[in-house]
Amino acid sequence: MPVILYACVVRLQDGLPLSASNDFHANKQILECKKKLKALCPTLSRKPARGTARLSELCIHFCSAGVISSLMICPDSCPPAVAFCFLDEILWEFSASYNSTAIALASRPYAFLEFDSVIQRVKHNFNSAGGPPVHPDLSPPPVVIKLEDAEEVNGFPNGHAASGTAVSPTASAPNYRMTPVTALGILSLTLNIMCGALSLIRGVHLAENSFQDGSENSGRVIAFLTAFSANILQCYLFLFHCSARKLKTCSLLAVICVCNVYLYGLRDEWQIFFHVAVATLSAQQIVVRKPVDRRSDCGV
Repeated sequence: MPVILYACVVRLQDGLPLSASNDFHANKQILECKKKLKALCPTLSRKPARGTARLSELCIHFCSAGVISSLMICPDSCPPAVAFCFLDEILWEFSASYNSTAIALASRPYAFLEFDSVIQRVKHNFNSAGGPPVHPDLSPPPVVIKLEDAEEVNGFPNGHAASGTAVSPTASAPNYRMTPVTALGILSLTLNIMCGALSLIRGVHLAENSFQDGSENSGRVIAFLTAFSANILQCYLFLFHCSARKLKTCSLLAVICVCNVYLYGLRDEWQIFFHVAVATLSAQQIVVRKPVDRRSDCGV
């Protein structure tokens, strides 16, 4: 049996799989071990940097560094020194190929699928007769993890909430990523930022004049700054998931509409129409962009 049966790289923050070796295994034990590895990925940020989990005759080893973690499945006869030497090399290769910004911006599973060729090359080197030289491992010994304890989905052991507690699928924002941004979504975000900037500039300019001419324009200054704040909050709702999202979206749209109507005179009909149309488009994109359950896109 080969030393390394399967290997992958995941984002440490949320367990998003970034790349994996393209292996096919019909062995039920290996398939079951892959399922356990899948359940372990979202919990790695709460685990030690180096760990081992055992399942019958197989082992899962993982090693975390920076913003990523590498994992592997191997027979329990594989020496830990060899396993962690392999994981360290995968981490080094991946970190040398992609910076932390690219990793943080990854929005879909296996965004760096081309790295599979590097994993296969390193895996082949370790699986070949003799394998590469293994240097003495001076790191602390890996912590043994119980797979039963690691099967946490959305923060609850074994994918279930505490007894007697009903949990909505969208109740906890940190456990959800959003669906990929579309071209229309990028357009709405860009226009929203532009509208917010225009409101901020006009508000600051009007505030400067108000200090000189009196406070009769204070209401309009507040309206400009309120519209700016609402635009920024719309951008936030578009990018991140939160509770009562639709209610907040409708409230922000109403605020922007009221502020722009109040500013009639400083803005003409076309300017008001433009700001309201952009806010409406942004609200529609916020509602359309749904959260994605990590369980549905973190397959390995």
